[in-house]
Amino acid sequence: MDIINPATGKIIESIPEDNKASVIEKMARLRSGQPLWADVPLEERVSVIGQFGQLVRNNLDELSLLLSSETGKPLQQAKNEITGAHNRIVHIQAEASKWLAREIVTAAGPTREEIVYEPLGVIANISAWNFPYNVGYNVFLYALVAGNAVAYKPSEYASLTGLKFKELLWEAGIPQNAFECFIGGPAVGELLLEVDMDGYFFTGSYRTGKYIAGRVAGKLVPVQLELGGKDPLYVADDVADIRQAAINAAEGAFYNNGQSCCAVERIYVHERIYDEFVQAFVAEVKSYVVGDPLHADTYIGPLTRKEQPDLILAQIQDAIQKGARLEVGGKKGEQEGYYLLPTVLTGVNHQMAVMKEESFGPVIGIQSVKNDQEAVQLMNDTEYGLTAAVFSADESRAKQLLRQLSTGTAYWNCCDRVSPGLPWSGRRHSGMGVTLSHLGIRAFTHPRAWHLRD
Repeated sequence: MDIINPATGKIIESIPEDNKASVIEKMARLRSGQPLWADVPLEERVSVIGQFGQLVRNNLDELSLLLSSETGKPLQQAKNEITGAHNRIVHIQAEASKWLAREIVTAAGPTREEIVYEPLGVIANISAWNFPYNVGYNVFLYALVAGNAVAYKPSEYASLTGLKFKELLWEAGIPQNAFECFIGGPAVGELLLEVDMDGYFFTGSYRTGKYIAGRVAGKLVPVQLELGGKDPLYVADDVADIRQAAINAAEGAFYNNGQSCCAVERIYVHERIYDEFVQAFVAEVKSYVVGDPLHADTYIGPLTRKEQPDLILAQIQDAIQKGARLEVGGKKGEQEGYYLLPTVLTGVNHQMAVMKEESFGPVIGIQSVKNDQEAVQLMNDTEYGLTAAVFSADESRAKQLLRQLSTGTAYWNCCDRVSPGLPWSGRRHSGMGVTLSHLGIRAFTHPRAWHLRD
């Protein structure tokens, strides 16, 4: 399999893909190794995860350069992702022992009652390329600390990073028969759906997630899907600082080139402040430097996938043909590679694909609304339910609006944010199941009920 640098379109490296024989061999090792890993005391498993975190920090420069080269992520943003993801390890160190410990429900009487949280077994982690550290850690580190063995399939667009995970996990002390990497595209993913697994944890598109859930439904094993979104932001007319609101909204829309499941994908602005907000928003986007991901001042690098610029350009042309105004961008960059200039559209409506279909790239539509009720109606006009945000000076007003939306995460005066202390979950086409928080720790376990009578 050729690993392509999206900034140049050139091959970085060619690596061998897995096949049916290698998948079966690796799975046999994981199946034999999982009980041994589960028998390692919890405090030792936590310690090994901490050692892995230290190895990652020690190799930050090498790892961030690798991540940037195969995904096109600007180098500073690659470093931000790697260092930021360490908070998952801190969370595991602080909370795993508490939430994986035996619970004594009834200590007195003729029958004692206890709950023990046991690992699922061998789980598949079919992961994503846009934030491989964040979304990877959310699954494989929490699964490992709970005593599971992990069959980790990195995206084909982040395979070198996935192989580094394996190398450093093994170096940290994770047994080689408790974590294994499966390299390849959809065909390798299909092989993982065929073999005997005790759970499937997927991060990616709604279409693929729905397919996976259908393919493995007959196995009756846990399935968690962290899927996409069409995340809305409403800017109310009482915001304290319109310009700052515009700067924050632009970052929420364009950070990592908009390639984030929780990126702001559509913006609604109260008509009283609409013109001023748009002016400040466009000025901020025009200040973004588009260029080589390795340059320190670059904010917008190439898109990761070759086909994505054309898919987004089709959304842009659809909007313009239906009456939208192009404020900035709207075309590919002049550089080699998969560049698309950051694009802002105004005068948009819900007849346009850019306001209804996931874009996953550097484009945003901004729509004027008459009042809060219209904003809520439009924000709810979606099949997705990952996040929603309201910018307002009034917390009670913002909460009242957000309660009317069916999303796993609600933001007041912030957006595009994930915390390991809070559950990360989606509704409807944004997925099912939970990672992070204490719920995400227990997501990788089966509870066993003990009835004990002397």
